[in-house]
Amino acid sequence: MTVAVAIFAHQEEKRIGRCLASLPLDRAGTIFHVLVNGTTDATVARARAVAGARANVVVHDIKAGGKARTWNHMIHGLLNGDEDAVIFMDGDAEIVAGSIDALVAQLADHPAANATAGMPMNGRMAKVYQQGLKDEGGLFGDLYALSGRFVAAIREKGLRLPDDLIGDDGLVAAWAHTDLGSDAYWVHDRVLACDDAGFLCEQVSIARPSSWVMQYKRLINYSVRYFQNRIVSDIMTREGPDGLPPRLASLYGEWLPRFRPRAGPTGWFDRKALARMRSAI
Repeated sequence: MTVAVAIFAHQEEKRIGRCLASLPLDRAGTIFHVLVNGTTDATVARARAVAGARANVVVHDIKAGGKARTWNHMIHGLLNGDEDAVIFMDGDAEIVAGSIDALVAQLADHPAANATAGMPMNGRMAKVYQQGLKDEGGLFGDLYALSGRFVAAIREKGLRLPDDLIGDDGLVAAWAHTDLGSDAYWVHDRVLACDDAGFLCEQVSIARPSSWVMQYKRLINYSVRYFQNRIVSDIMTREGPDGLPPRLASLYGEWLPRFRPRAGPTGWFDRKALARMRSAI
């Protein structure tokens, strides 16, 4: 069985070592692609130090940043098309032991499924998020897997995420639920939740000012994602994946007049997000 693992890393010099140390890098039949993108810190050097002489751990130094753009490069540029499963994860997450095997096994046991989600294992909201993934059939970008059959279908159709999409997981989950059709073809059980696979994320700490900055930027990104999702949902309802543009910014001129900041504290981040989106036109 052949498995590929995509590890997305942007400015992760502090956590990439722990991330890679949590993975079964000597797992037979598995190639680990460390996708360091748009990075100016020491992520590449630290990842290569962990990889050492392992031929199955490949560190890619990708100059252009952006997770969606890097996801496209992984799917269409680095895979050979005959993988049995492809695992996607973030370089700031630590993976619970046995997770890779559990994800691969679940897809093998459910051949009609296109994807399976790893579970968040730390934080006070972990149980809530786990139940939400199960109820909604969602994916977290920190850890999920796609079947080789489904990845081959994406490659065959030449489908790509919009390069400027914030977050891959929501749209990939929609593709998986609809089997690359419009929302009219949505089937909940095409995306599974894997209780035996999980990840640990760095928690926000009020004791670390750097954590505040990270969370502030993250909340603005969440707001951009909220508005982008309204555009993507409209396209997926009417046309399906074939209607997605190479860049969502090409549609901002049409959509921005319809958007308004939400009430409450979220509105502050919405206003920052809308300003960023206007500047992208």
